[in-house]
This record gives sequence, structure tokens and C-alpha cells, in this order.
Amino acid sequence: MGNSTLEAEIVAWRHHLHEIPEVGFEEHKTADYVADRLTAFGLVVSRGVGKTGVVGTLQHGSGSRSIGLRADMDALAIQEHGEQAYRSKHDGRMHACGHDGHMAILLGAAKLLAQSDDWNGTVHFVFQPAEEHGRGAKAMIADNLFIRFPMDEIYGLHSMPGMPEGRFETRPGGIMASEDNFVIHIHGRGAHAARPHMSIDPIVIGSEIVLALQTIVARSLDPTEQAVVSVTEFITNGTRNVIPGKVTIKGDTRSYTPAVQAMLKDRMGALVAGICAAHGAEHEFEYTYEFEPTVNSPECIEAVASAATDVAGAENVDVNGRPVLASEDFGAFLRVIPGNFLFLGSGVDALPLHNPRFDFNDHLLLPGARYFAAIARKRLKQ
Repeated sequence: MGNSTLEAEIVAWRHHLHEIPEVGFEEHKTADYVADRLTAFGLVVSRGVGKTGVVGTLQHGSGSRSIGLRADMDALAIQEHGEQAYRSKHDGRMHACGHDGHMAILLGAAKLLAQSDDWNGTVHFVFQPAEEHGRGAKAMIADNLFIRFPMDEIYGLHSMPGMPEGRFETRPGGIMASEDNFVIHIHGRGAHAARPHMSIDPIVIGSEIVLALQTIVARSLDPTEQAVVSVTEFITNGTRNVIPGKVTIKGDTRSYTPAVQAMLKDRMGALVAGICAAHGAEHEFEYTYEFEPTVNSPECIEAVASAATDVAGAENVDVNGRPVLASEDFGAFLRVIPGNFLFLGSGVDALPLHNPRFDFNDHLLLPGARYFAAIARKRLKQ
């Protein structure tokens, strides 16, 4: 099959998947479509892995090594504003993060490898649900993904607006951050706005906490490390002339290592407790781990660079790229086995991810499929 014919097929798959977006753990039509394609290619298909995930397995030769190639399946709860003929048919749902393209790329790689005999071993094509909220990878692991489908390594990619079209970029170590969420409840004493001396004002206390949280990165973190602490909500039960009795502060933190995550939690807890105690207020502090940091294995970088260079040329490959503080639950897989995650540039002027007019760049589909097939061939040499 020529490249033009395969590319047309991959584009058609992507456009259909774009029409049927489904959010996390509801990817039933999506899973049906993916499973049907994989079965047609001759793969052994397993459904319901991690609730709605799909794994297609392809074996060639007698090699004992096995790798995983992964794509995310879920869409976002966003009303699409695009005007393309294949826009979402599901009201209030759209593929605004490019997962339709990632799935089509992985289907293309499966077809390429199913039609070739220049590799020796097993490839598991992992279609993962519920990436957007950081639950899908953990659900697949809890469903014994790596026991039922043993893998020596796993590889993933994500399209990236703002990068030159067709550029492959990765790095050893942390490439995407963890996301941890926090909730702080401050219990003061409400009063009339004209009599503040009778209150324990949670707005003043909360404001002090918001400012104090910004000292964690500035004064408690080694300057060679990276982290972000962001307050995103400040909620009171007051009104125009009433000092509230309660304030809730919410937000998230981003970092690349478990040690920094632990430091952020400990310092936040100490600051909140100390400030509330100084003002005579009670408090509750919750800190939850939503996304693992995505930490690439150094031993996989050489093969990734070689595979990407085969597809795009050395001038379009960077294996010392900058990390980003966004999160991706592929990191949960990399806590269990080695692997690599990379970005595939979709254009310097491309619309950002999660935009209601976002549409995956179809020019990336064939290069992405060829990259996945190349990494499989290199890691499963005859």
C-alpha cells in the first residue's frame, strides 16, 4: 500500500473519530470503532481493559521482547464551534485535545506493522480511556494491563500547537509535570461588616494564605528545580455587608519529582496551619494527587531519536527539548515500566489545545504512524 493510500485511510479514521467524541470511561462507540479496525488488520483484540480501554496485540516471529504503543481515547465536555463537515455529532462533546488524531496515528501504525515482516516480537497497541482527568492509565494498570499484556517498554506522543509542524521533541527525565490539587477550608467567625472587631475574618486570613503560598517556590524550592503553585478559586459565604464565617481556597500545584511534590504538600500544610492558628481560626487542608509526573527513561532516548530522524530528518528532531508544566497521565505507565513520551509539532500558529475550534492537523497523521512503526522495528529487531 502506498503512503498516499494509507494517509487517506488514516485521515478518514480520524475524521470519523472526531464525529463521535466521548468523555472519560464513556468511550463505547469509540472503542467499538477502534476494535473493529484492529480486528480487520488481523490483531487479537481485548475490550474493557480499565473499563473502556482497548488493547490490540500483534505478534511476529519468535522474539521474546514486547513493547507498548499508546493513544488516548477520551474527548472533552466542550461544545464544538468548528465548521468542518466532520464536526462533533455529540452535543457538548468534542475532541479538543487531539485524541482523535492520536488514535488514528496508532491505528495507522498497527496497519503498517501488520503488513510488514521486518521486526520480531510483540506489540501491544494500547488505547487508553479517561486521560483528561488522570484516571484512565491508573484504571488500566489496576486491571492488570502489564500482567495481561507484558511490555518491556511503552511509547506515547501528543500533538503540540506552538511547535513547528512535523517537529519531534522529547527529552530524558521529566517532560510533563504532576498535577496535585488542594482545598483549604478556613472556619472563622462571621460578623456585620461595620463591626469587624467581632469577627475572625476568613477573608483576611485567606488572603494572607494566598500570598504565603507563593513563598513556597520562591523560598523553599531549590532554584534548580521547577514547580508552580496556583490558587484558582476563592469562595466565601459572605455578602455585601456581611463578613463571612467561612472561606474555601482551591488550586493546584505542578512539579516533576515525588520529592518536590512532598515538599509542596508539607509546606502548604504548615503555612495554612500556622496562619490560621495565629488568627484563632480553624481549618481543614486537603491535598490530592491527580496526575503523575511524566518522566522519560534515558535509555530509550537513542532509539526515539533514531526513529524520529528516519521519519522527519535530523533537523526536525530535538531530544533535549524543554519540559512543560501541563500534565498527562501517561506518567502513570512510566512509573511501572520504561518508555518515552514526545511532542509532535502541529504548527507555530495552530489553535491551542482545549479551544472550541481546535482541529487536529491531518498532516501529522502519517508521520506519527510511521514514527510508532519505526520505534517498534528498532526495539524489536529481527
